[in-house]
Amino acid sequence: MRAWLSMSLSLALAASVSAFAEAPRTALVIHGGAGVIERGSLSAEDERAIRADLGRALDAGQAVLNEGGAALDAAMAAVEVLEDSPWFNAGKGAVFNAEGGHELDASLMEGHTRRAGAVAGVRTVRHPIRLARAVMEHSPHVMLVGEGAEAFADTRPEIERVRPDWFDTERRRKQLQDARERAARQQAGRRQYRWGTVGAVALDAQGHLAAATSTGGMTLKRWGRVGDSPVIGAGTWADAGCALSATGWGEYFIRLAVAHEVCARVRLRGEPLALAAEAVVNGEVPALGGDGGAIALDARGNIAMPFNTPGMYRAWIAPDGSRGVAIYADE
Repeated sequence: MRAWLSMSLSLALAASVSAFAEAPRTALVIHGGAGVIERGSLSAEDERAIRADLGRALDAGQAVLNEGGAALDAAMAAVEVLEDSPWFNAGKGAVFNAEGGHELDASLMEGHTRRAGAVAGVRTVRHPIRLARAVMEHSPHVMLVGEGAEAFADTRPEIERVRPDWFDTERRRKQLQDARERAARQQAGRRQYRWGTVGAVALDAQGHLAAATSTGGMTLKRWGRVGDSPVIGAGTWADAGCALSATGWGEYFIRLAVAHEVCARVRLRGEPLALAAEAVVNGEVPALGGDGGAIALDARGNIAMPFNTPGMYRAWIAPDGSRGVAIYADE
């Protein structure tokens, strides 16, 4: 009897340990851009609003994961909330270009399938990340730009359209005026107004990863300039073991293929995610003259959030359920 009881308890314990070991582990990380974000640069009211919007984006993505949804859906859901916020340089909060308009870029990628979609230079699409997904799912292409991307949007009734001035905000208009004045004095304002992107990386209960990124680009940009955000491998990447969304000086992130480079180190060298992300974002990027940050996830739920600027808007829910929202470098 004792032997049978002992065996039963052992089997029950083994089953419990096995079930715990095999329990789905999800994770979600988001960012709202890196840049000159120092303590004292935001009013208490503005800081509360920014943290609240980061929290809402996190909730939107996590709700998808909690229901057993796909990482791609979770990442897109989080980014859409950030695109509707006036606090971040994407969608509603997009910066102005040199002509006083808006040119929006976005991309997303699903790790286990390597499917990807991207758009650049769109002007009337409320959620560019949704159009990027439509490119992935309903066209034979990966990236569409400008008038072509707008024409493709015309064929997709699910893509919400808005007037170009819907993206206008007074805060961004003041930044444009400040940048113009600095440029006129030949005191390049790029350091103040270069940054700004939103993004998300997600790990779902099936062990799949995805990444999504959206941006309004650079204040005062000209000639149809496109940064790293819609470039697969530069600002966005996901494979079976790693997903990354970047934010920073796009020209350098393109030249270094930052998103792919980090994940290649994980996949090919076997480097831990944190080490790989640190080496590229805080090593190779500044060595070349650039700066910025990134969020990354691996298939085990490890999180990395390196940046080399005074701050980066970021938030996360780890596999153990712990949650955080941060802005400054010392958080």
